[in-house]
Amino acid sequence: MTDIRTAVAAERTELAEVLAGLPEDDWDRSTLCKEWRVRELVAHITMPYRISMPRFLAGMIRAGGKFDRYADRQARADATELSSAELVECLRQNVNHPWKPPGGGYVGALSHDVIHGLDVTVALGIDRQIPAERLHYILDDMNPRQVKYFGVDLTGIHLQATDLDWTYGTGTPLTGAAQDLLLVLCGRTLPPNHLTGSDAARFTAGVTR
Repeated sequence: MTDIRTAVAAERTELAEVLAGLPEDDWDRSTLCKEWRVRELVAHITMPYRISMPRFLAGMIRAGGKFDRYADRQARADATELSSAELVECLRQNVNHPWKPPGGGYVGALSHDVIHGLDVTVALGIDRQIPAERLHYILDDMNPRQVKYFGVDLTGIHLQATDLDWTYGTGTPLTGAAQDLLLVLCGRTLPPNHLTGSDAARFTAGVTR
C-alpha cells in the first residue's frame, strides 16, 4: 500500500511540474481526451479534490445519472472559473490526497493520473516517460472488462511493448512504447509515429490504411 501511494504522489508531483512549465497558450490546445483542451482535462484531474460528495451527487442528478455527462459539464465549468495557475496549485496541494475511483483502489487513482497526464503530454509532443514501475502497476491490473469500458475493439490485435516485458491480447502484432499501448487500451487515437504494425493506422490520427 505504501509503494502505490508513493507512486501516486510522485506522479501528481511530476505532472504538476510539467503543467507549471506550459506556456499559457498551451492550456487552450487540444488533448487526446475527447473534446477537452488542457485546461478542461486538468480541471477533471483535480475535480475529486475540489468537489464535495453532496455537490457531486447533485451534479449527477442533473446529468441524469450519467457520469461522463456530469464530468464533461463540471470540467468545462471549472475550466472557465479557475486559472491555469489555480489548477496547477490544486494538483500540487493534493499530491497525497487519498481519493480513489469507485472500485479502482489506488491503482485506479494512479491510472487516472497517468492516463490523463499522457493525454496532455502526448498531444503536446512533450517527451515525458512514465517510470516503468508505475506502468507495471497499471498494465498488470488491466483486464478485458476495463478495456470494454473504454470502448476500444482489440479483436485480433496483439499489443507488444518495446520497452517493457508486457503483452496483451492475441493476433497481429501492434508494437510501441508501453505508455503508448496503454493509451491504445484506453481508446485514444495517437499522433503519427508512435505505433508499428499493419494495424497501426487504426489507432493513429490522420493516417489511413
